[in-house]
Amino acid sequence: MARKRKGRDISGWLVVDKPAGLTSTAVVNKVKWALEAKKAGHAGTLDPEATGVLAVALGEATKTVPYITDALKAYRFTVRLGQATNTDDAEGEIIQESDLRPDDAEIAEALQGFIGDIEQVPPKFSAVKIDGQRAYKLARDGEDIELAARPLWVEELLLIDRIDQDHIELEMTCGKGGYVRSIARDLGAALGCYGHVLKLRRIWSGPFEAENGISLEQINELARTPELDDHIQPLEIGLDDLVELKCSEEGAAKLRNGNPGMVFAADGIEYGDEAWASLDGKAVAVGIYKAGELHPSRVFVR
Repeated sequence: MARKRKGRDISGWLVVDKPAGLTSTAVVNKVKWALEAKKAGHAGTLDPEATGVLAVALGEATKTVPYITDALKAYRFTVRLGQATNTDDAEGEIIQESDLRPDDAEIAEALQGFIGDIEQVPPKFSAVKIDGQRAYKLARDGEDIELAARPLWVEELLLIDRIDQDHIELEMTCGKGGYVRSIARDLGAALGCYGHVLKLRRIWSGPFEAENGISLEQINELARTPELDDHIQPLEIGLDDLVELKCSEEGAAKLRNGNPGMVFAADGIEYGDEAWASLDGKAVAVGIYKAGELHPSRVFVR
């Protein structure tokens, strides 16, 4: 007999402004403890030294995580020119150096090569799996590993500030699976001067913004109080990119049982589109729209 999971049945999103020095998993565990939640997960890992948006899904909201991880997100980061490291960030060892420093025009021109559909090789010190093992573990063990290039959509990559000759600040808007460390490394290579990430902040992810996030200090102060619950955002925010289709009580009952249920058409919906059904503003299910019905793939139980 399966053990009953302890904790509260709460569903929604808590947007954390993650501090540097903690893993994403550690932040999720802190949120889970502070809210006494049965279930929690995050929508997109941040490196331990990175800061900014870490969207933590609670309860039934974990079923909407893929829609946030697939959404566009934006990063602001500082690149240290003139040095390459084995981790592609400031935590690693310097492995190459150069006295060359490109001017602003050269940097702006090079950035154009990283916009649109690009291919990037993840950092060797990353969580990518090779034959079932994490790349960072193999790299720490001194193994010479080769990682395959992966596609990435980059919507925008801008030079925000030339801090000094050695440092530039960039802002990137991209799709799922982007490695900012790889951008810094490859930009340095394209400029002929090497480069690595010195500082990184995710400023927004899908509908969530860092400036609206709660700090870890606030989470600790409000832990296990109703005031912390006030910071939880609705599950439905994770479905912002899908069309909402209203349904009746009868349709909702069928959907909750995993069966196709009648929904009311909405502007922009077409046969075969993915959408979500709602009753009184609450999400009932996500599925495929077919001729007046939603065929559910995810059902929300609350």
